Amino acid sequence: MVLVQVEQGLLEGTEEENITKNGRYYSFKGIPYAAPPVGNLRFKEPAPPLPWEGVKRATEHGPNCPQFDIFTREIVAGSEDCLYLNVYSPNLTPESLLPVMFFIHGGGFKCGSGNDDFYGPDLLLNHGVVVVTINYRLEVFGFLCLDTKQVPGNAGMKDQVAALKWVNKNITKFGGDPKNITVFGESAGGASTAYHILSPLSKGLFQRAIVMSGSPFCDFALSFEPRKRAFKLGEQLGFETEDPEELLKFLRSVPTERLVNVNPCILATEEYINNPLKLFHFIPVTEKHLGQEAFLAQTPDEILKEGNINDVEVMIGYTSNEGLITFMDIEYYMSKYKTLDEVYVPRKILYQGTPSKILKVAQMIKQRFFDGNKANDNKMKEFIQYASETALLCGIHKFIDLLRNVAKSNIYMYRFSPVSERNVFGNLGKDYGVSGAAHLDDIMYIFNSKKFNLPVDNNSRSFQIVQQVCTLFTNFAKLGNPMPDSKKGLKWPEYDLEHKLYLDIDEHLSIGSKLDKDNMEFWKSIYKNADVPF
Repeated sequence: MVLVQVEQGLLEGTEEENITKNGRYYSFKGIPYAAPPVGNLRFKEPAPPLPWEGVKRATEHGPNCPQFDIFTREIVAGSEDCLYLNVYSPNLTPESLLPVMFFIHGGGFKCGSGNDDFYGPDLLLNHGVVVVTINYRLEVFGFLCLDTKQVPGNAGMKDQVAALKWVNKNITKFGGDPKNITVFGESAGGASTAYHILSPLSKGLFQRAIVMSGSPFCDFALSFEPRKRAFKLGEQLGFETEDPEELLKFLRSVPTERLVNVNPCILATEEYINNPLKLFHFIPVTEKHLGQEAFLAQTPDEILKEGNINDVEVMIGYTSNEGLITFMDIEYYMSKYKTLDEVYVPRKILYQGTPSKILKVAQMIKQRFFDGNKANDNKMKEFIQYASETALLCGIHKFIDLLRNVAKSNIYMYRFSPVSERNVFGNLGKDYGVSGAAHLDDIMYIFNSKKFNLPVDNNSRSFQIVQQVCTLFTNFAKLGNPMPDSKKGLKWPEYDLEHKLYLDIDEHLSIGSKLDKDNMEFWKSIYKNADVPF
């Protein structure tokens, strides 16, 4: 039995053997970091955590937020009482406090959890850091926005802030250093990490950030007309009103299961183009000025152009072939792209462009990738490249360049390129002659996923890559420099707007410049032709 005293009370954790057989670590799961957001707290910002009497067992994960799993397309019941985190530490009483790595899971703000079925901490713990993973509210529970002081939006982002505050207050009890916290996340977790760089609510709560395969400028990361969508939700559930207070009262009365996987459409085309690359649902918003503490009071563009950021050290990058993730259900994805031409157009253009301009740029996109036709099985490689660029790469490049323009701290860019048996999603493309590191494949090199039961052989080629990747990530968490000692004469240079140097992370490391430059120029021309700002 392992006991730790935190602000709310006494926790009982467990001691576990590391899956690499390289030592043991302490595990504390299902720690509440906020009050259960149920009843009248549904849709509201998180309330402080409640104390408990006696010893609280921290041996099982807390419930997931109710959700629709975008991978299995099944409902996961979970519970609205879902604001829990997990702490894993290699040493509860180190001579010097250990760096903390605070991970935010992905899933399109629609699904996922911080549980060890996907995010086991063992691989990182070998490198002398404390690892924290969290749950936060998803979909309508976390991102309903009525543009009122009661429900301004971004409750799920404020959950993440509450978890960060809890870690700052309590992590010393687990051997972690509250003055050396790195926030990192992948996909929607990467976009979340970037949002914390922009949010005044996150100021001073962390020192570094690793933004993996996500950005506030990705199609899935910032809502358009969220209030209108909220009222459409009411209509979809059989309640029509123009009064936000009446709508809130109704939505708080709706059973949990009726609120899972609701996608009220505010454009006629959304019904046809709502797919996992362009998720139309409840996501982060720019909050109205209503007297509340806003997580995001301006658009990401405005914040970055004015330089109102949390100027922390940043690592940012993406995988070599993000779009390979679509092979988890390629027929489903392709079916969406055999409908309307509008499906090919970036979401921002759909909302801000005129119908004629939208169709014009749709044809330009189809011409570049599919010889003017709709996506088809003979153009699978091109479809994967299209998916990578439109869903992720454009938004990531825009973010890193705007950030570099105003940030004084170090920024390091990377591309993640390894190929091995750990490429759970990338290897699905082999039958189609497409390979590379897919969206989510990088997770398999820094976390051990029980879901996929990947073997750990300390002498294997893939484990050597794991060690290399974890070393880069934890070096950055410890020192703000992923490569403090030049490895074999190689130095990872900081990113600047002139040279745009990056590290290609593979079995052998190498330096490149101006990653995907020509592809990004094409997309800038698409926005220009649509008369919509990039």
